[in-house]
Amino acid sequence: MLQGHQSWVFASRPTIIASAAVGGPREARGSLADDFDLLHEDIWLGQDSFEKAERKLQEQATELAIKKAALKKEDIQFLLSGDLINQTVPSSFAARTLGVPFLGLYGACSTSMEGLALASQLVDSKFARNVLVCTSSHNAASEKQYRYPTEYGAQKPPTAQWTVTGSGAALVADQGEGPKVTTATIGRVIDMGLSDPFNMGAAMAPAAVDTIEAHFRDLNREPSYYDLIATGDLGRVGHKIAGDLLKKHGLEIPEEIFTDCGILIYKEDQPVVLAGGSGCACAATTTFGHFLKRMRQGNLKKLLVIATGALLSPMSFQQKESIPCVAHAVSIEL
Repeated sequence: MLQGHQSWVFASRPTIIASAAVGGPREARGSLADDFDLLHEDIWLGQDSFEKAERKLQEQATELAIKKAALKKEDIQFLLSGDLINQTVPSSFAARTLGVPFLGLYGACSTSMEGLALASQLVDSKFARNVLVCTSSHNAASEKQYRYPTEYGAQKPPTAQWTVTGSGAALVADQGEGPKVTTATIGRVIDMGLSDPFNMGAAMAPAAVDTIEAHFRDLNREPSYYDLIATGDLGRVGHKIAGDLLKKHGLEIPEEIFTDCGILIYKEDQPVVLAGGSGCACAATTTFGHFLKRMRQGNLKKLLVIATGALLSPMSFQQKESIPCVAHAVSIEL
């Protein structure tokens, strides 16, 4: 049901009956390592390209989620997935392996919550019983496409972020036990004219703020309704900007409940990660691994995740375009 201008309320409260998170070597040394189902020491995952390794991450995450739900792939009506690589080939090729009806998504790093919102809509409207959501990113594949090949060894400014190598998957169903998806707010594309691909947090922060404000306006809620409010991958730089903008606009979220997946996933003193994590897998693995685990343990009851995405491409950057951004919010409750 539509509420307000851009928010959905799911009357049937679709259930996340299972989820899985898979990560790479950097994630294995991060703050949330214990909340991954599977961690790899080999960034290649035994494959002969980084793109094939990313496909393998999605295959493993989806297989784990289905297994944890005690279902078979034949029980899944639809797979919704996407990633950052050209024509989302890791997702398409992983869907080929899984053999489930497939809807490909592209929302950059907002894909996890875009997928979760759409999956919940399909289940709530009775167009599906079981929908699998997945997304992924791979540090070396993304660096090669969007910045410089890793072999080049280019120096980065402190505003840059480390693309998470990993994949997160969630199974949304019309019945079963688990956290419930209750609402979603679909974001607008916001472009403040920034064009620096090494400062994505600053570019995405206004989109996160716009969606957060729309969520509370549409649903007539206060931030205190939630135990935790998390942006997707703004990192330390973007998260501070988002907090400052919210205060400037008269919406204050207490610091103790306002966080960012890109800050949480790595240790503060972890080498190379700079301003924090980024990539589709950042919000996906933190939400479908860490946050949902905390909910199942009873440590969280009401969660709002705002996944943020920078909608640039190598071509748009080469043509001197600025970086349009989007953010999608989903609330998950027990």
